[in-house]
Amino acid sequence: MNLASRSMQTQMTGVEVSGQNLANVNTTGYSRQRVQIATTPDLTTSIGQEGTGASAVSIQQLVSNVLNNQIQSQSSTSGYWNSQQSALQGAQDALAEFLSGSSASGSTSTASDTSGTGLSTQLNSFFSAFSALSSSGSTSNRQAAISAGQALAATFNNLDTQFGNLKTSLNSSLTSDVTSANSLLTGIANLNGEISTAEFSGGNANDLRDAREQDLENLAQLTSVTTSTGTGGAVNVMVGGQTLVSGNTVSDNLQTYDAGNGQLLVQTMAGGVKLTLTGGSMQGTIDARDNTLATMQSSVNSLASTLINQVNTIHNSGYNASGGTGNTFFTGSGAADIGVSSTLTSDPSQLQLASSSTTTGDTSLALKIANLASAAQSTLNNATFGDDYDSTVAGLGSALNTANTQVTDQTQVTNMLATQRSSVSGVSVDEEMTNLMTFQRAYQASAQLVTTVNTMMGDLLAMKTS
Repeated sequence: MNLASRSMQTQMTGVEVSGQNLANVNTTGYSRQRVQIATTPDLTTSIGQEGTGASAVSIQQLVSNVLNNQIQSQSSTSGYWNSQQSALQGAQDALAEFLSGSSASGSTSTASDTSGTGLSTQLNSFFSAFSALSSSGSTSNRQAAISAGQALAATFNNLDTQFGNLKTSLNSSLTSDVTSANSLLTGIANLNGEISTAEFSGGNANDLRDAREQDLENLAQLTSVTTSTGTGGAVNVMVGGQTLVSGNTVSDNLQTYDAGNGQLLVQTMAGGVKLTLTGGSMQGTIDARDNTLATMQSSVNSLASTLINQVNTIHNSGYNASGGTGNTFFTGSGAADIGVSSTLTSDPSQLQLASSSTTTGDTSLALKIANLASAAQSTLNNATFGDDYDSTVAGLGSALNTANTQVTDQTQVTNMLATQRSSVSGVSVDEEMTNLMTFQRAYQASAQLVTTVNTMMGDLLAMKTS
């Protein structure tokens, strides 16, 4: 009877484990479980060792630590390139240019051509307006040139504002990622404690281990992590060479700090150790902000500064319609504050385009300004204004192409690893249904054993009382 009872309990455990697997077939991060059955100790009898049945000795989780570690590593790489892609797409939107070959589909073209209504269009319109003005100094042409200058200045101003907003947005994203990482570190430490407590008396805290693995993978998407096995089933976590989780204790947290000019970076909160991150969305955000986007902002600012100096040098050397001087065309010193002189906007006749104070209707300096469109500028690495801007946009296009390609590749790698892990840890409905039927039949057979023994005992008692 004891043998039959143990067998029934063992098969019932098998049914419960299969039921648990089936219930979690669509649960993200769940690893299937298997009941481990072993024979119970034999009894010594006069005719030899007699079996006493079987019992469930443990419930094991089917996982591959190698695959889990690979997925954590690839999660960091995916997080890095996803954040790069998002930041660079934001820069493309700020430029209001369509970058040929930089679509999210991951085209491999050079992205050297631009089109749209951004700065390149405004530059062309500006020089075209002065070209028209060189042919006719009419009031309408003068007004058109001033309007083109205002539109160009407004585009520069807007670009600088957009870059500033994008930098602020990326800093906010970095701060948000740091907050999320700290929350995950706390969750991992708490799960370490719960796992150690649950496994103290034996067995495996399988569901808790699944939850911890999900937290580790989510943390890896934010920043590259290194783990090591601690005592009592715990996992220690290091970020940037600093131990942040040790057992069930959060040794330190992360925080952002201003490295200057609003450039937020990451350090440990208590220790104040400045971290060099190597992956994850945090580093992707930092690299996009401080490399490609910073270079673009600097290039656009240099373009505006050079344009101001070159146009003003020509304009300020001329005379207005009345033979007067003293007016400048552009005000400001860069993209942030470039504008057109209010004197000119209120009175287009004040444009100083005559090469002589005594020449009536002379607009020869307008042609010199128009010719700046094709003039190499030493401060722009001997490129023209248009070529310099095209180079800036092409740099963004190339970086965005790289990010798009990497995101596509990482998606494929991640899907491949997920498929491999699913083959090991995923729940198969067909397999679990088969196991369920096997345990059910074994339970029925054990119940039949109870019935048989009960009948035999009843017959024995009937013989004794007859």
